[in-house]
Amino acid sequence: MQKSETLEEFYRRKFNWIPESLKNDFGHFNIFRLEPYLEGSVKSIPYRRRDFYKVMLFKGESKVHFADRVYEVKKQALAFSNPMVPYKWDHVESSSSGVYCIFNPGFFLNFGQINQYEVFQPNGTHVFELTDAEVLKVEEIFEKMNQELTSEYKYKYDLIRNLIFELIHFGMKLQSAEVQQTKHGNASLRIASLFMELLERQFPVDDTHQTIELRTPAEFANQLNIHVNHLNRAIKEMTGKTTSQMISDRLVQESKILLKQSNWNVSQVAFALGFNEVTHFNNFFKKHTQLSPTQFRKS
Repeated sequence: MQKSETLEEFYRRKFNWIPESLKNDFGHFNIFRLEPYLEGSVKSIPYRRRDFYKVMLFKGESKVHFADRVYEVKKQALAFSNPMVPYKWDHVESSSSGVYCIFNPGFFLNFGQINQYEVFQPNGTHVFELTDAEVLKVEEIFEKMNQELTSEYKYKYDLIRNLIFELIHFGMKLQSAEVQQTKHGNASLRIASLFMELLERQFPVDDTHQTIELRTPAEFANQLNIHVNHLNRAIKEMTGKTTSQMISDRLVQESKILLKQSNWNVSQVAFALGFNEVTHFNNFFKKHTQLSPTQFRKS
């Protein structure tokens, strides 16, 4: 199983040094310009998870591999990546440019749960194609970040966090009304949010992770101390899907990631995802993808 790239490894790979700020108690943040890519000058970056968040404005035609999905960027895009989802960018044009910021989970400790937003959730939209006018707005936000980072202002990181939130909401506003959940403050939304947090807490699966323990609506309802029918109604109201569908969709996504990214055999993947029998996993995977795990791995 390929390990997640850490911030330390990122700095060694990109710059051959590690900044002292990684030792800060308040987390780490930095911003970089994308060096213009010239065909043949840069090796392909491995498809893998990172243990930090990244928000990037990318200019140039490319393909972005996020988990089991591929986004085709025609001209320019805003992209969000997180520690739960592996990703990789493939350059299509001979040149490209842009800007990006990186930060670890500690940077937002006690400042909000950014992983609750769709752009950072495994099933959310991670890449947004931008118009020229939208690019100018995003560039302006990144420029404000850079100005604050290089300033001596005592509370500059608070302002930077606000600017990251501004980018998050900018991306989310680009989604259709159907994708965004605009209802707030009701019991169904609260239950659905708690369910999603509990579901995502079990991922990602790696060789140091315990096997998936919560796999049925009843198990989640018991953990949340509510009746399973109450949970099912809340999930259906907020997502349009059943609780079982939400659980299955997440298991299928993680299955695809493990089958493509890891060197585990099918039995090991099945066990890690909570299947006691590999045949049960094979039937589950084929039901949802029309392919066996082995066929998917070879595809």
